Amino acid sequence: MPTGSPLDTHLTNLAAALVPYRRCERQLARWGADLAHRLAAGARLLVAGNGGSAAEAQHLTAELVGKLRDDRQPLSAIALHAETSALTAIANDYGYGDVYARQVRAHGRPGDVLLLLSTSGTSANLLAAVQAARDVGVTTWALTGTAPNPLADVCDDVLAVASPDSQVVQELHLVTSHLLCEYLEQELPAALAAVAEPAVAEPAVVHPVAGEPPPVRTGVEVVLDGGPGQQVDA
Repeated sequence: MPTGSPLDTHLTNLAAALVPYRRCERQLARWGADLAHRLAAGARLLVAGNGGSAAEAQHLTAELVGKLRDDRQPLSAIALHAETSALTAIANDYGYGDVYARQVRAHGRPGDVLLLLSTSGTSANLLAAVQAARDVGVTTWALTGTAPNPLADVCDDVLAVASPDSQVVQELHLVTSHLLCEYLEQELPAALAAVAEPAVAEPAVVHPVAGEPPPVRTGVEVVLDGGPGQQVDA
């Protein structure tokens, strides 16, 4: 293979980005666990991007609504660009800058997460979506290229791929989607168990009030061997 060929250049750039990417493990595990507990409790993941990043976003939602490896319950994840009638209507009536912000206002609820994918971190419609998410109480995460960038600066959390090559950034965004699902599915049984656990109510304590008769005891009085009565709860 000749030095400097497209393949050699691409793989060299990818290899260079893999070294700093390894440091993202804790963040990926944290995101996966957080998302598992949110989705198990009934929240949803909203995802958006433009161009290739839109395709990456839809790949992630497919893994969550479907499955990554083993069978499990479906999880609520919506790729905002995939609703083409709403997308084109909003673009036509309000402008392309509002195509995601308006959908976030429609679908977003406190506890949800909005995950935005962008190689540059400068897309105006994604920045508008962040503001809409803040207005409705939705947490914002971003997958971007090299930081700092405008999107990374305004989101609650960001995973930035350290590469100037947008193709490499998108490829590691796909790796991120797969790993996010891996960590999520690892945590999901515990998250579902926590949701299913019934809350145990503490018994009410009745305090006597001066001048009032004592509270009536409920249950059955049983006398054993002529001794004092013992209450058996009904």
